[in-house]
Amino acid sequence: MTATERPAPGGRGGRNPSDPDPIRESFRRFAGVRTRVLEVGPPVAEAPRRVRRRPAGKPRAPRLVLLHGYCDSADTWRPVLGELAAEGIAAIAVDLPGFGDAQPLRPGPMLPQLDAFAAAVVREQAVLGPVVLAGNSLGGTLSLRAAQSTRLPVTGVVSIAAPGLVDSWLVRTVARNPLPLRLYSSLPVPVPGFLVRAVAEQVVPRILYADSRHADAGQVRRFTTLFPDYRATTRRLEQARQLVAELAGAYRLDLVRVPLLVVACGKDKLVTSASGRRLHTLVPHSRLLVREDWGHCPQLDDPPEVAELLSFFTAGIVRGTGKPVPATAEPGAGSGTAAG
Repeated sequence: MTATERPAPGGRGGRNPSDPDPIRESFRRFAGVRTRVLEVGPPVAEAPRRVRRRPAGKPRAPRLVLLHGYCDSADTWRPVLGELAAEGIAAIAVDLPGFGDAQPLRPGPMLPQLDAFAAAVVREQAVLGPVVLAGNSLGGTLSLRAAQSTRLPVTGVVSIAAPGLVDSWLVRTVARNPLPLRLYSSLPVPVPGFLVRAVAEQVVPRILYADSRHADAGQVRRFTTLFPDYRATTRRLEQARQLVAELAGAYRLDLVRVPLLVVACGKDKLVTSASGRRLHTLVPHSRLLVREDWGHCPQLDDPPEVAELLSFFTAGIVRGTGKPVPATAEPGAGSGTAAG
């Protein structure tokens, strides 16, 4: 069942549609980058005092840090944040540098800038409790890279459709064949903005969702605003090609020691499920969840299931098992499989 087929939210967690939005929005700085933060759970300013008063030996509640993908924003996690808020789970989602309402990336390599930003978020949240990173696409890459560092207090990672391992023909084309980009950039007359947006409205749902017929119109509009005209689209394509090239040397997976849940999506048009399987093989202690009914952004396809997955993973971390067991290991009568 996809998110659009579910009953309208209201009864979950006792919250009605007329209740105040549990998601707080603010602006903060991480690694010198001003960005927008979406947050549920205890306010950051109050938490350190509570941490000091917590009885010795009592485990602190985990903090989920949600990282989005390329050309996305923290808003992609809003439905999941709402679900987590109803369960009383603390979490934040941030606009990565260069996306959403965050300040732009500086010239030069992208991944080191994004790493520094993610590290600053982790350190802030680690004051409040054990940090579990969950990232989709590029966010999955950043989560894995953070887990490779012994200096960062990362307690666990959920990597959803992280690229750079076994990608689809579409991603490989961006990386290895710059001809389409050169042709597009060298057109004698720029493509009109209305045409660019019209094409984006058709392409975006097919790339991000398992079934474009169930795409949320508001989320699609949010993505298409990233491609308002010919110049912006050219810049995003060039940036994408640079990022895919950087992904070639992005991973040192032998350094990942924390619990890792790898989520692979069977209807992903950008990162094939084979990528998740390979990641699971390269990190032997990881767990693998394959959902054949999810697309590239399962947080859009099925927010309740993703929220439940994250909540059970973090619960396993707190119990100290070292092997968090997702509740959705066999969801939807054969729609997914679990291993590890």
